[in-house]
Amino acid sequence: MINIYKIFIDQGHNPQGFNAGAEGNGLREQDVVYQVGIYLAELLRENGDFEVMLSRPEPDTVLGTSNSTSLQQRVTMANNWGADYFISIHANASENPQANGTEIYVYSRSSPAYAMAENIQNQIVSRLGTRDLGVKENTSLYVLRRTAMPAMLIELAFITNPSDAQLLRYDQYQFAYAIYQGILNYLGL
Repeated sequence: MINIYKIFIDQGHNPQGFNAGAEGNGLREQDVVYQVGIYLAELLRENGDFEVMLSRPEPDTVLGTSNSTSLQQRVTMANNWGADYFISIHANASENPQANGTEIYVYSRSSPAYAMAENIQNQIVSRLGTRDLGVKENTSLYVLRRTAMPAMLIELAFITNPSDAQLLRYDQYQFAYAIYQGILNYLGL
């Protein structure tokens, strides 16, 4: 019997209005993470070992009616679908334009999400040359607290940093490929 892994890809943020993402260097987080999620879904589907559900299958998909219901809807979708892993994709932002790098948040270091996140973090840093900010525990993030499966929130790079923003603009496929390779490494595929 072949194992099929169900991966829920949450492209953080709505296209506009409430729960829209950060902006910087002519980029909007919600557009960048939408496309990275689409590329990741394509890679996983082509592999054959995965079923995929996207929180935003279309660029204009809006979830919820407020910040909190947007987060609730993403988690409910993943829980009801019975996902094996929840991957929320984001771009970081800071008041300090020098802030840069990649980091991933998990609910607990003892979760299987932590080991998968380490594999993904290593792939992003080595493939894209971003600064390694590590995998961190964060028990306050709704999508990590309320999911019924191992979950992680990936901050690809800083949209507010000029050099990170160039990667977010031109290397969206490479970010997706790095996440994909990290998943494969973790699962031993």
